[in-house]
Amino acid sequence: MSSAIEVRVRFAVDDVELSAFHARAFGAPEPTVLPWAARLRRYGVSWVGAFDDERLAGFVHACGDGGAHAFVLDTAVGPAHQRRGIGRALLEALRTEVLAAGCDWLHVDFEPHLRTFYEACGFVPTEAGLIRLA
Repeated sequence: MSSAIEVRVRFAVDDVELSAFHARAFGAPEPTVLPWAARLRRYGVSWVGAFDDERLAGFVHACGDGGAHAFVLDTAVGPAHQRRGIGRALLEALRTEVLAAGCDWLHVDFEPHLRTFYEACGFVPTEAGLIRLA
């Protein structure tokens, strides 16, 4: 990972900045500003950002069941910062945070093309189910 990148846990979230980053990372045409800060405070076990000179370069968070389980969501690294170890650093920091919060299990769902990345981060593929509600 580049020395210019700083990983921060539970950083002060700017809804506009995170919404724009999320839209770019996931290919949305225009960002819809979402209440990220309020959602993370209410539902998040923790969140982690990677910053390049105060600009958000990566993000991940985990929500939990209030007990042993936490779930990784929204793992993203900006295109200009990919393949530099940032995604792995984000997940390592999140794992530490989730463990400190008392969780025993960290779950993640991913698309097939991301399997190698998540396995390299220590995740073991499992079978799971999913149903679209809307």
